[in-house]
Amino acid sequence: MELPVLAKLKKELADLKYELTFQLPKELAAAAAHGDLSENAEYEAAKHRQDFVRSRIAQIEGRIRELSMYTVASIPQGVVGYGSRVKLVDADGDDAVVDYQIVFPEEVDAARGQISLSSPIGRALMSKTVGDEVEVQTPGGRRTYQIVELVTFHERDDAG
Repeated sequence: MELPVLAKLKKELADLKYELTFQLPKELAAAAAHGDLSENAEYEAAKHRQDFVRSRIAQIEGRIRELSMYTVASIPQGVVGYGSRVKLVDADGDDAVVDYQIVFPEEVDAARGQISLSSPIGRALMSKTVGDEVEVQTPGGRRTYQIVELVTFHERDDAG
């Protein structure tokens, strides 16, 4: 089974390749038809977009290669890893409970509680389990959290 992030990146890659191959050449040709290219803003904008799209394609292809090494089988079981849902309690005093889902950077959505596994909290939580305490350096200083609930990728209902 493919990780959801790979499908998202492959779709973006296909869209960008289509734009580079079909849409941008038409825009460049239409802009070039206006005459003098030295002062043609439409042509310059299309060329800049073409450069951006080429760079983004290279970036996505590299990231897809990196992420292709991850498989569902390589996600750890019983400890925090990619796709885990974690409930933490602030052990430093106010007992506030926060819920996070650990995701790849491309999937981050803070409003939905999805944090990157490479974020400070994400890194601190990796390979930990219920009952473990983690220290995290936050903008407001060091915080200590205790893991009170863990649902790993493999235990989730939507894991496929």
